[in-house]
Amino acid sequence: MSLEGRRVRLRAVEEGDLPLLHAWANDQALWSHLGGWRLPSSLDSAKTWFAGLKSDVDNLRLVIEPLAGGPPVGTANLVGLDWKNRHAEHGLMLAGAETRRQGYGRDTVEAVMRYAFQELGLHRLHTDIIENNAASHALFTDACGWVVEGRQADWHYRQGRYWDRVLVGITADQYQTHLTSSGYWL
Repeated sequence: MSLEGRRVRLRAVEEGDLPLLHAWANDQALWSHLGGWRLPSSLDSAKTWFAGLKSDVDNLRLVIEPLAGGPPVGTANLVGLDWKNRHAEHGLMLAGAETRRQGYGRDTVEAVMRYAFQELGLHRLHTDIIENNAASHALFTDACGWVVEGRQADWHYRQGRYWDRVLVGITADQYQTHLTSSGYWL
């Protein structure tokens, strides 16, 4: 099964993806703008992580592929799925400068929101953004209708200084408003 947007296909991680995912996991330039922090990891640790995906019902990990063809351009996820309260955290990572400004990020978020709200019946999604990541702010809040819900001061240490953690989210009702106003799926 895969989820399709207008520009991307989101599919499950396959064993053949591990060398590429391992390379991305060890690319410090990619992680400098993402909320998590990565330590160098081995291909063996990627294999162990992959083996655990088979029984993980609370975390959906996806590979982003262009519908037009070509190699994967990033990853997306719904993690910490809380089935009782019907919410999850969403994140994405686009690898390499050539993958940005191609519409892949927006299409990924739109496809994940459609799946989360219309298929899974979730009530809200949330994520956090490092305050200096202007591209993620524009993607989530300007393009995709997410709302800034809070800020935690001096949360992330990057580039020799501290940056705030900006909390953003969207509810099912806010998503419906976004669908109407954006016309994205029309």
